[in-house]
Amino acid sequence: MVLDDLGNSLKGTLKKIANAVYVDSKLIKEITRDIQRALLQADVNVKLVLELSKKIEKRALEEKPPAGMSSREHVIHIVYDELVDILGDSRELPIKKQIIMMVGLYGQGKSTTCGKLARYFKKKGLRPALIVGDVHRPAAYEQLKQIAEKVKVPFYGDKKEKDAVKVVKDGLKKFKRTSDVIIVDTSGRHKLEEDLIREMKDIFKATKPNEKLLVMDATVGQQAGPQAKAFNDTVDITGIVLTKLDGTAKGGGALSAAAEVGAPIVFIGTGEHTGDFEPFDPARFISRLLGMGDIKSLLEKAEESFKGKDVEKTARRIMSGKFTLHDMYDQMDMLSGMGPLKKITEMLPGGFSGKLKDVDMDSTQNKLQRFRVIMDSMTDEEMKDPTIVRSSRIKRIARGAGVENKDVRELLKYYNMTKRMMKGFSGDRKLRKNLMKQLQFGK
Repeated sequence: MVLDDLGNSLKGTLKKIANAVYVDSKLIKEITRDIQRALLQADVNVKLVLELSKKIEKRALEEKPPAGMSSREHVIHIVYDELVDILGDSRELPIKKQIIMMVGLYGQGKSTTCGKLARYFKKKGLRPALIVGDVHRPAAYEQLKQIAEKVKVPFYGDKKEKDAVKVVKDGLKKFKRTSDVIIVDTSGRHKLEEDLIREMKDIFKATKPNEKLLVMDATVGQQAGPQAKAFNDTVDITGIVLTKLDGTAKGGGALSAAAEVGAPIVFIGTGEHTGDFEPFDPARFISRLLGMGDIKSLLEKAEESFKGKDVEKTARRIMSGKFTLHDMYDQMDMLSGMGPLKKITEMLPGGFSGKLKDVDMDSTQNKLQRFRVIMDSMTDEEMKDPTIVRSSRIKRIARGAGVENKDVRELLKYYNMTKRMMKGFSGDRKLRKNLMKQLQFGK
């Protein structure tokens, strides 16, 4: 989980409120100090922390709970509200024809983010293209070219040209009629120097971008605020993309930088893969941070993973008792498309991810992957009727999949257990009806 230490500290504070016999000024002052300490340790800007803690304390002491809400629930709600508020308003980039200029210091994940952004717009039905405007770093051209090939989008650059503005102009001319979203990757430096500022301004004038996105590494800490302000003064940034929010980095400095410059965080990068990228929503982010879950994001991930698959048809087959290895393979394929299990559990309410050790989830993820490899080595006949898979077939399948015989037997055991469970579901008419109703969410 992003900001693990902060999340755990805040969850501990909420637990303290929930377990309190009654809410009094002593408890409120105590939880306010706990929140202050947790946020400061996470590198959140000191001024913001003091403002936030004063608001929480004032509201908790003066406001009366609304009808139907206990004092404890009301204080938890106040903490949630105020944490969401310091992250600012959410903003989604429009799904339309546009030019996006990416800026940021060297090593912040700017080029990788260009690829993730291109993939995002491609999935929305638009035609993105990438332009490498970094003519200083020798590997910049090859890196962005490889990223473009990975996400399967057009790319333009000129290794011989040293005039960044000319390269960008030529790229814009090339993609003017064929692309909807043109993403321009600009040069970075170890610090914001005069020549970088001048080059950014020149590219800005030449491209007249609709969006100017600042890419920032979440581990940057307290330097995030001054960095964001410097870039904002140069090109008037319209949004911030935070990268490397998948580890246990403090990250609070980068999160609070948005509030300092008044530019919204529009996306967060949560991993190395091109799909580890999501629009930023303060309410959902804080909900996950506090262990309250994020069912909406989970459903969106499920819907994206299920796209192009007839989920309802598969469900009807399963409910009728006709459950084959083909159906189980489809289930695993859809689950895999939603991302790592650890990230899926973080979206479930009740702190599910905290109850499962990382090693357990990694082991389960690896096992499911191994099962899919084994099924890839099976014939269509075996997939439709696993009962025919006996000793000689087990040996052949294991050899083809590069696994041991016991791994194939474990798959068959898992299949039989799943089939029995599905049979139990099919016998429950009410559950069956509710499931089919839920499957309409993507329509």
